[in-house]
Amino acid sequence: MIDGVAIRDLQVNADERGHLVEVFREDWGEYEIDPEMSYYSMTYPGVVRAWHRHLEGQIDHFVCPKGRITVGIYDERDDSPTEGELNTFVIGEHNQQLIRIPGDCWHGFKVIGDEPAFLINYPTKLYDYEEPDEERIPYDDDRIPYDWNAEVHG
Repeated sequence: MIDGVAIRDLQVNADERGHLVEVFREDWGEYEIDPEMSYYSMTYPGVVRAWHRHLEGQIDHFVCPKGRITVGIYDERDDSPTEGELNTFVIGEHNQQLIRIPGDCWHGFKVIGDEPAFLINYPTKLYDYEEPDEERIPYDDDRIPYDWNAEVHG
């Protein structure tokens, strides 16, 4: 696992009415989640939203409550013990997990399956519309050894 990345299985509380999933709790100490904002995005099947990173200390926390996505994280940090490592995770309504992503690692996701996916993020920094803390490269950039079109298992 890339240094600073963490996964938490989310408890699904189901009954005859449906289900409820806690996606954030202050007493999850190992995550030290201190979000400054929250947002969700809807993405269509097959769409890749990658690669980007944050260089001002932001940490992202991804949850996919509806649909299914592959999340990719690549560590290009010079001072990291896991420099050059790639992690991928398949999450969604079939596998409810919270992923902690060090913002200075390249990260992104692709919607897999036949329906749109919803992603909730709890970033630790407010989005600055005038000077966004975001660096982007194309999803197929050769710097990152990952093919978003490869067959997905999970």
